[in-house]
Amino acid sequence: MDLLHIQTLRRGADGDPKSPYAANYDESKAGSNLNLPDPLRLDNGKKVTTSKMWWQKRRPEIVEDFDREIYGRAPRSVPAVHWEVISQQAEAIGAFSVVSKKIVGHVDNSAFPAVTVNIDLTLTTPADAKGPVPVMMELGLSPQVLALIAKRFPDLMAGAGKWREEVLAKGWGYAEYIPTSVQPDNGEGLAEGIIGLSNRGQPRKLDDWGALRAWAWGASRVLDYFETDPSVDAKQIGIEGHSRYGKAALLAMAYDPRFAIAYISSSGEAGAKLYRRNFGEQIGNIAGTGEYHWMAGNFLKYAGPLTEKDLPVDAHELIALCAPRPIFVGAGTTAAGDGWVDAKGMFLAEVAAGPVYRLLGKKDLGVTEFPPVLTQLIDGDLGFRQHSDGHTPAPNWPTFLTFASRYIHAPAPGR
Repeated sequence: MDLLHIQTLRRGADGDPKSPYAANYDESKAGSNLNLPDPLRLDNGKKVTTSKMWWQKRRPEIVEDFDREIYGRAPRSVPAVHWEVISQQAEAIGAFSVVSKKIVGHVDNSAFPAVTVNIDLTLTTPADAKGPVPVMMELGLSPQVLALIAKRFPDLMAGAGKWREEVLAKGWGYAEYIPTSVQPDNGEGLAEGIIGLSNRGQPRKLDDWGALRAWAWGASRVLDYFETDPSVDAKQIGIEGHSRYGKAALLAMAYDPRFAIAYISSSGEAGAKLYRRNFGEQIGNIAGTGEYHWMAGNFLKYAGPLTEKDLPVDAHELIALCAPRPIFVGAGTTAAGDGWVDAKGMFLAEVAAGPVYRLLGKKDLGVTEFPPVLTQLIDGDLGFRQHSDGHTPAPNWPTFLTFASRYIHAPAPGR
């Protein structure tokens, strides 16, 4: 804040409905004239009319804005990662025989031994696979955190792991990557993890990366490993994340063209939700003490003297960076407790990313009006569904897998 010459930050929305700062869940107050930046207009005002203009001119402009103002820049030189398979065993997941590996990515810390980073990864593939298999990778919580959540919110965890069997039933594999093994999820941790290691324990510059970008970097390093594992078809890697990890999964998809498909669940503000909509979580929440470490330092000024209207980009352009690859966005309902992430705001971001997909020869959502709950929009290369439950990815997994099956294919028998 001192570097930005900011004395105070605008307060975010409050989850207490009785608070004077209560989050808005009234659609009539959300804002209808959002005046979104045009993803197909260059900074000089010229219209983007060809795919060549998109790739060579407009897309780099959008990336630069996100790097400088929103998520921060990954350093040009980040320490190398050495992958080690520490265990491998045959086991059963439901009715499926699988091979599971525990894998660690050791990040070279010889330049700053005070910080150690070991990337935590597990990989599970069908035991009877006839060749390298596609893999769905989840950005997941550590076993310790999962145990705490299961104890406190048992209903929320009901059926949470069913997706793994649904993936195996298609002949695909799955992986669990733990982002907090790359970067701690707190402000104090900015002197630790890959950010602390890269900065040798020193404070960040205003445009240095935050935790979301670091978690996405870790996902890309996992993909590096997959390219070396003969059991994995590294050209068919899907990425999935929920809530804050939905934000990171979307960043990974946007920044790394090797990811083939993404399921972005309840990602909300700083994810697929439009910043310019006044619904649920707001910039003040993301820039506050609990979450500022996710973002670049420069982002804080938009909760200070500037507002979301001053942002050079919005979430639809982050989705557009994923084009032409397929993305499925999902969320629950406000009534069931998922209003904070603003399902409609994420839907509208997909609609606004549609022109980029069309320019690149792909199909958009196919509609512009927010659909009724449980409507499946999966005929195009942008997919969307709002399930009727709360803050959970589980109910939308079957729909995502139907969507993904148009693009991802297991090896043929006898291959």
